[in-house]
Amino acid sequence: MTAPFLPPLSDARRVLDDVRARGYAVLPAAEVLALAQARPEDLRALEPGWDELPPDDYLRDGGRYRSRRHSCFVVDDGQVQQAPHRAHWQSLDYNALHGGMLRMFEPVAPDTVAVPAWAALLRGIGQWCSALHGRQPWYVEAHQFRIDTAGGIGRPTPEGAHRDGVDFVAVILVGRHGIKGGETRVFQAEGPDGQRFTLLEPWSLLFLDDTRVIHESTPIQPASDDAPGHRDTLVLTFRAGAFQGDD
Repeated sequence: MTAPFLPPLSDARRVLDDVRARGYAVLPAAEVLALAQARPEDLRALEPGWDELPPDDYLRDGGRYRSRRHSCFVVDDGQVQQAPHRAHWQSLDYNALHGGMLRMFEPVAPDTVAVPAWAALLRGIGQWCSALHGRQPWYVEAHQFRIDTAGGIGRPTPEGAHRDGVDFVAVILVGRHGIKGGETRVFQAEGPDGQRFTLLEPWSLLFLDDTRVIHESTPIQPASDDAPGHRDTLVLTFRAGAFQGDD
């Protein structure tokens, strides 16, 4: 099997310049810790929240490989406020497989939201968004995903290469356990260039300008025949003006 391609890493001083130049940046876990002003154990305190995710009953490919929770927040001037629970909606323009339907998922568990590192991550990434597109409230949708290989294969992005219909997207790798695959691919939305790499380090982060690039992750398979594995991610989308479907 070919060794995975390593991501082109940025640091906190270059992240905004890299996003301006190429539409995305990848940060190692050490830089994510600095962003959240956290210690490693502070981020690890979030990880139990991925062990009790309900199954995603909306998969139109008939799969049972994805579990998730979803909640919404508003980040404004350094303050993080949870919004009333709502369905997740995307236009068919951005999600040809699951767009156009209201998908009501179970909310992120209160114990997870209460971990200080949760708000710290939203606050830090919100500061990046304001630095790039101007200071304003950011409407954030938080998705906890677990993709498993119990059925032999799991698809992190069954809709294929896509945009999310927001301003910015942060994909945080929480962990990989007993899997192979899951390569990230980022392409220019209006051009031929792209890059492929695999996020391997827990709590590394891919930050995307959703207006300029499309992205996908390739399927995962179990690393051995002995037991299935899984890949956990936290996906945070940041949108100016309103949540999707409100405007």
